[in-house]
Amino acid sequence: MERREWTNANVAQSYANVFAKAADMVVPHLVEAAGAGEGTIALDLCCGHGNVTAGLVKVGAQVTGLDFSPAMLDMARAAVPEARLVQGDAMALDFADASFDAVTIGFGLPHVPDPPRVVFEVRRVLRPGGRLAFSVWCGPEVDTALGYVFGAIARLGVPDIALPPGPGANDYADPAIAFPVLQAAGFADFSQTVIASSWQVSDPGAPYDYFRDGTARGGALLRSQPPENAAAIRADVVATVLEKHGKGPEWRVPIPAVVTAAVAI
Repeated sequence: MERREWTNANVAQSYANVFAKAADMVVPHLVEAAGAGEGTIALDLCCGHGNVTAGLVKVGAQVTGLDFSPAMLDMARAAVPEARLVQGDAMALDFADASFDAVTIGFGLPHVPDPPRVVFEVRRVLRPGGRLAFSVWCGPEVDTALGYVFGAIARLGVPDIALPPGPGANDYADPAIAFPVLQAAGFADFSQTVIASSWQVSDPGAPYDYFRDGTARGGALLRSQPPENAAAIRADVVATVLEKHGKGPEWRVPIPAVVTAAVAI
């Protein structure tokens, strides 16, 4: 499902054009957490349309970006011609051991079948002392558009429309899950930082639209709903935004993220 959705050019472009406005706020924090700077040899895994890749290039890093989606890579090549961009599998990296000083993963870990395998591969291609930094959206236990949309789906969506088995969308925002995986793969000095990323919108239903049109999981659930269920879900998101963030005419809708950093040992 993830491969199908992210190789759809319309989904990829919608993510890059609107959903990623929140992800862009996280980029400087990822670059800093990865310790990237002038001359750093960096790998940007699950690089998508290249926003983190561009952040790494901006500080002077020599960057390779990798993604499984040709549609995403087309956008990345246009946006960041200075980087080397390749199609590949984050769970089976075609790079030699100890090839990189830093690795970033911008919101990619929940979109692979086996996140621990990715972390082990990252450790393999990092030199000792190299840094990994990855971001994951916070889960619905905090105030987040993700909770608004997926909560409405749970209440008002057709129960038979469900996602296939896979890692939880927010698992690796939880240190109880992330830190043991990092330790087992050969990392130490773990840290996490919450980033108050958000969208500024002029339509209180925009979070529904962003998830429907520009994500894999949300899109797969929302685009399959019958019209009456879809309308009810969107109306519920509108009501939640108005209740939590006022009558407008514009709204700052939170969708916070966690940046996790670790050092290869």
